[in-house]
Amino acid sequence: MKWQTGTRKNPKPCRDKDTGKFEITARDGQARLGKIHTKHGVVETPCLLPVINPNIRTIEPREMWDKYGIQALITNSYVIWKHDKLKNVAKSDGVHSLLDYPGMIMTDSGTFQSYVYGDVEVGVEEIVRFQEEIGVDVATMLDIFTRPDMTYSQVDNAVNETVIRSQPSILAAGKVMINGPIQGGVFPDLRAKSAREMSKLDFNIHPIGGIVPIMEKQRYTQLAKIMLACKSNLSPNRPVHMFGCGHPMLFPMLIAMGADLFDSAAYVLFARDGRLLTPWGTERISEIEEWPVIMPAISHYSPEEVRAMNKEERTNLLSRYNLEVTLQELSRCRQAVRDGTIWRLAERRSHEHPALREAFLWLTTNPSSATMEPLILDEITASKETGDEKGRWEENWDWLVKSQITPRTGGESWGGTDTLNRPHIEMARRKLISRWKSRKTGNVVIFHGNSAPWRDKIGDLVERIYSLEFELFIQTPIGIIPWSLEDLNPWAHIEGPDWLWKASPDLLQIQQELGELGITNRKIILIDISDTEDLHKRAFDLLGIQDAERDGDLKKRGQIIGKLCVLYNMNVDDASKFISDSSFVMSTTGRIRNVLDANGNHILSQRLAEGGLSLTLEGALRLHSIRNNEIPDGFNSSNLENHVGKGLPWVVVDSDAEPFVRNGRNVMHGFVLACDEWTRPGETVLVVNSVGDLLAIGRSQSTPEEFAAFSKGIAVKVRQGCP
Repeated sequence: MKWQTGTRKNPKPCRDKDTGKFEITARDGQARLGKIHTKHGVVETPCLLPVINPNIRTIEPREMWDKYGIQALITNSYVIWKHDKLKNVAKSDGVHSLLDYPGMIMTDSGTFQSYVYGDVEVGVEEIVRFQEEIGVDVATMLDIFTRPDMTYSQVDNAVNETVIRSQPSILAAGKVMINGPIQGGVFPDLRAKSAREMSKLDFNIHPIGGIVPIMEKQRYTQLAKIMLACKSNLSPNRPVHMFGCGHPMLFPMLIAMGADLFDSAAYVLFARDGRLLTPWGTERISEIEEWPVIMPAISHYSPEEVRAMNKEERTNLLSRYNLEVTLQELSRCRQAVRDGTIWRLAERRSHEHPALREAFLWLTTNPSSATMEPLILDEITASKETGDEKGRWEENWDWLVKSQITPRTGGESWGGTDTLNRPHIEMARRKLISRWKSRKTGNVVIFHGNSAPWRDKIGDLVERIYSLEFELFIQTPIGIIPWSLEDLNPWAHIEGPDWLWKASPDLLQIQQELGELGITNRKIILIDISDTEDLHKRAFDLLGIQDAERDGDLKKRGQIIGKLCVLYNMNVDDASKFISDSSFVMSTTGRIRNVLDANGNHILSQRLAEGGLSLTLEGALRLHSIRNNEIPDGFNSSNLENHVGKGLPWVVVDSDAEPFVRNGRNVMHGFVLACDEWTRPGETVLVVNSVGDLLAIGRSQSTPEEFAAFSKGIAVKVRQGCP
């Protein structure tokens, strides 16, 4: 949404049947763009809900709507309830009139005031009924705030009491959307417990509460642990709101883990103190001569001129500056989700603040059973989880990884060792390790020393040795890759300096990776391809063979078979039969463009942008006919390894959707009856009816858990229907 001058049209209310529903419109792993449907318009997420003090309005809510396009804000119902003048106006005219704001209004309940000032004077049901009475869009129940200094038993009691209060609060809310806060202090198991119990109840949004004191002390590793424990145990069809979180430097990491909403008064509070928000931290107006970020609010002023203003004028100006910087970073995050680079953005931001770096390293560093040594030699060692929670951390990390889309388009910029821990790269590795199988018994050849495209540099050499028993691999900065996958993202799309590719191979690492692929006790032959002069002769000498005739067709078949195994989860025998009688249409760059069957029917294409595969309807019919598994009957999920070789997942839709899907319309949430356990976002699926008839081919947008939970939005993007 663009910033503007003048007035902006008021929002249109959503349909009654859509009120409270949430849908995903784009995703990058657990990061997602979404829409919340409310009586005062659609709120697009991730977004910021600025905190509005109804008594002190530094920036008027109407200006936030008109100028900045802010679609939702939050105010405190307890503050309104406590002040008779505000209370009377809100009860007679409604909270939207009180604040002069047309968009979605969420209200807090007084829980945070209880943390700051002690107990509040309002009852559990009373405060919710009051929020309903003044016409809020989203009410908040009066939960029990859990402080970091509370004992385990105290926090457990608070979690239990919040659950007890939940059902009466939901009933008191009536038809108003309501927040179900997640508490649990600093204890991941209690956070998980709270998330599971609150997910069972009829809430619309789940704020993660009790995190303000953690953020105030910059305990961002603790914040990451809380986020993972909560998010991985919450129903996926409900937005997650980070209560009191509004510093822009935290947005990328939290959005990458699944945060949808943020609220904060930081834009004003920091301004009053002469502090400036930035994506990398906080600056003081008293200490700068140049603006860290040029924004419209201050574009006509120097820091010196702002310092000379009276406090009220300076606060108003810096509040707008802070708000603009915050909105800009959220915009940057949303675009990163669209581009599939949100984790990379979080990775970069982590280098700009030590506490944030510590949190990011904890997220991406494997746990260790070792005890911490007095002398820490490096930051990765220091970040290893050595406590009792490491097993739970691994489960949560798996939850994050299994939602990743791979392969994906675009380059993969090198970010040091952080690159190895990007979740989508981990997902790509898992697919490779679990699904690829060696088809040869001879020595292993490792080509190294040069970047992609390898077909241009050694394609001719490979064609001359492909028919032999050598198993061919390419060394990349993120690990070895079979030759059959030589153009596949991310391995073929690493963007880095020359030295990265010319680094000497680590034989121990190569042996470990080969072992993960089921290859052991074979001789490893390293062939340096950094210099292609006399490459054929050097390679033949190292392999102990004579020059051979080129066999391009065998190489092409091997490439398609390898991709069918890794990307379509086929076993080697089925993949080989699928293309046994096929011919190939080549691109001008020497890559396979289309695969044709014996009758000339187009069954498969390569996606040249990322090395993936696109299935035609004719090909889908052939794959559909060879399935040996039963029709799925639920939404269970499991590890990829449990279903290796079972082929493309099936998604079952109900009879109401069948005619639309056959005609090429997308499958919408609410019409999916079941899916295979190995269904993952971004992967090709076969859409069938309840008796298993093929209706369409498409790309899944969801995990099995999401298919089960969502009732709005696109579940499968259909590529072609089967009339």
